[in-house]
Amino acid sequence: MAAPVSSVPRPLLGAALLLFVSAAWGSAFPLMKDLIARMPVADLLAERYGLATLVLLALRPGCLRGLPEGTWPTGILLGLLFGVGQTAQAVALHDLPSPVSGFTVGSYVVITPILGLAVLGTRLSRRTWGAVALAAVALVSFTLLRGTPGQDVSLPALGVTLLAAVLYSAHTLVLGASGRARRDAYAVTVIQLGVIAAMTGVLAVPDGLTLPRTPGDWAILGHLSIVACALGFLARSFGQAHVPPVPAAVILSSQPLWVTALAAVAYGEALTGSVLLGGGLIAAAMLLVVAPGRRPAAGASAGPPAGAGRTGRPPGRRVTGAPPAGAGRTGHPSGCPRSAGSRRGTRRSPWRWRAPGRCPRRPCCGRRPAG
Repeated sequence: MAAPVSSVPRPLLGAALLLFVSAAWGSAFPLMKDLIARMPVADLLAERYGLATLVLLALRPGCLRGLPEGTWPTGILLGLLFGVGQTAQAVALHDLPSPVSGFTVGSYVVITPILGLAVLGTRLSRRTWGAVALAAVALVSFTLLRGTPGQDVSLPALGVTLLAAVLYSAHTLVLGASGRARRDAYAVTVIQLGVIAAMTGVLAVPDGLTLPRTPGDWAILGHLSIVACALGFLARSFGQAHVPPVPAAVILSSQPLWVTALAAVAYGEALTGSVLLGGGLIAAAMLLVVAPGRRPAAGASAGPPAGAGRTGRPPGRRVTGAPPAGAGRTGHPSGCPRSAGSRRGTRRSPWRWRAPGRCPRRPCCGRRPAG
């Protein structure tokens, strides 16, 4: 049986893997746009994901044997979410300007925290919300501020693209839950890629598959399949085991930065002011979610003294004295949120050790626990 991902979070490793994913997917966009001119979209997607699945299976033929319970349903759900989202995005792209489509799909960086809060009750710090806001402004700078061609915006196509963004957000949240459950990241990646290949193959097979005709086209397909798809999805599965879903979405939102960089290097496109502004905002957003938070001040207590028990008192010291009149088991009056029977007082032990020795929750009566 394959080993699950490490249970010890490594945020910097996860951020590096997700940054690789963003760069790999960013490099795939102009190459795929070039190859679509010579191949049907459905055929290209089916061959891309099918080849990626075969490559990962060839590297580890026994990766799908003896999997823990829940691995197959998780992989299938991830494949359905991403496959339907990518198919919807590709279908709607014909009726939308590229900047509008890119902005709508990229809005999943904002949808992800909202969906997580609404469905899972996941609360975020102000710092993370600030990073989400910076990433959203950067997305506007990369797409809408660069100008749109004279093409009408189809509202049905816009709605379908927005649905794709919601599905991408759900995919990010499910993948994050899979990482916390320590699923086998390699097996989950193979399963979801196989599901996407099967979905896109159903659309491509009726008209027959069109293969690349030149060595250059085969090289592009190889890059799309192996680097952007097989390695990209594998790195994302491992990366999200160490980075929560919303910071992961912020890091992945740097994809337009890599698209622009490749276009400037390979095709000689100029770097405009909006591109530089968007790049700076993306860098600031990633710095907010990757940099470590504030550490406790020097000399501040970070835990109970050595040998202390659950009450924060050294062994052998007994709790003496009766609680004040009207107090519950916590030693606080019944009106205090930390008193016995209070909902707010049951989520955390009132005897949890703290340096001042006072009730850590506000509003509070301010009294010390009895004894």
